[in-house]
Amino acid sequence: MKTGKNRRGENGEKSPRTLSRLIRRICRVLSLIIGAALFLGLVIALLATYCNAPPASPPPKAVQNNSLYIDEEGYVFIEVRNGESAMSVGRRLEEAGLIKTRYFWNILSRLYPEFIKTGMYRVNYPASQTEIRSVLVSGKQILTKLTIPEGVTLGKIARFLADAGICDAEAFRAAASDPEIRRVYHVPGPTMEGYLYPDTYLFPVSCDPVVVVRTMADTFFQRLIETREEALSMTPGELNERVILASIVEREYRRPEEAPLMAGVFYNRLNIGMALQSCATVEYIITEIQGKPHPSTLYERDTEIENPYNTYIRPGLPPGPISAPGKVALDAVFNPKASDYLYFRLVDPVEGRHYFSKTFDDHIRAASLYVKGSAVD
Repeated sequence: MKTGKNRRGENGEKSPRTLSRLIRRICRVLSLIIGAALFLGLVIALLATYCNAPPASPPPKAVQNNSLYIDEEGYVFIEVRNGESAMSVGRRLEEAGLIKTRYFWNILSRLYPEFIKTGMYRVNYPASQTEIRSVLVSGKQILTKLTIPEGVTLGKIARFLADAGICDAEAFRAAASDPEIRRVYHVPGPTMEGYLYPDTYLFPVSCDPVVVVRTMADTFFQRLIETREEALSMTPGELNERVILASIVEREYRRPEEAPLMAGVFYNRLNIGMALQSCATVEYIITEIQGKPHPSTLYERDTEIENPYNTYIRPGLPPGPISAPGKVALDAVFNPKASDYLYFRLVDPVEGRHYFSKTFDDHIRAASLYVKGSAVD
């Protein structure tokens, strides 16, 4: 009895025709999947391109909030606050009209491992989200150049920093009084007064005040050791005495060549227990401790102020430095010029020249001698 042909071979395998149909079916399914994937990828790419591009309407050239604005030249200034998340930054960028959507910003933050870094940054606008993000993760902040002159007090340094937008004045003073920072640098006084080197610095805007203090203190010890290696072998108390005296010399000298001689005069007074009688210490009391304007003239009542810093009524050094001494003053106290002088008086305010004398009577006569000399001229 004859039977019909089986679609399978003798071993039960599919016939070539059946296998061909199966392959075509699989190919159609795969082509649909690939097509859908390509379409979806295209949609995602177009959407990402749209979201990544800057908004069509530029934001107004005015301050958007206290941490993000665009200037007249088209630069965007973005502050990443301490401890702020990437999502918070994205929200502020969207609110300011600098990006189209914060959701794409959040996706970028999850896709890429680099973290945005605290600081103030400048971006050339218009800029895409990826361009903005690359700046914020670079850590290349805006740097402000600030020169701290010799002889300024801690309070004035704080004001300079605040005026330059580097850090808050009170936050800086708090950092300069931090016991941990003073311990690290072995500063025995209540603040870092005198140990913050006067120099030209580059600080980022909205810098951590602790970083500012450490940078200036590191510079002080670096400059000191470069010229005076013997400072390394001194105890903190011995070095502090030199810094205190240098801070006084800094406020007294006008001509660099006279600074070593002034330091010698102060050492002579200290050696015999005589009061230093430095006007600079009285000025420090009035301006920094009492918070009054800088006096144009010191009167007898000023030199009688009851205060440990008053070197007119208290012999020896004051409790701490009164200014930021620079290289000239520091070199002077480490290498004073020996003499028998106990007094000096400013006799030429224009040239900053002083008259040095051994006796008080000669010191008094110096004023009238200069007046006669000026009259003859």
